[in-house]
Amino acid sequence: MKQETLDFVKEKTAALIAAHSCSAEAKAAAEKWLAAVGTAEEAEVTKAYIAELEADIMPIDGLIAFADSEAGVGVFGAELAKNILAHAQEIKAAGAAYCDCPACAACKAILDKKAELL
Repeated sequence: MKQETLDFVKEKTAALIAAHSCSAEAKAAAEKWLAAVGTAEEAEVTKAYIAELEADIMPIDGLIAFADSEAGVGVFGAELAKNILAHAQEIKAAGAAYCDCPACAACKAILDKKAELL
């Protein structure tokens, strides 16, 4: 892997860890990956990290469905759920495939480098 790619993924991994919307599982996988960089375990941990990111990134249709549900209103509150729904519909119309929250944006940026990482 090129140093430029490694530096980029490290930067996005730090952003993922810092994101308020990052799941505990993704944060743990990110921290484990950072610790494994440059070690004999790097390749194996990278595969697990990629798998976690693929599991955690929220497809835009999933976000729309959740924000428009009773469960979404329960998590976000009525007003925020309405705003998230409108935003998600807007970015989908513009071509977005995934949620653009800080955690999902970091996941997408890292997954865009998947071939180089593996």
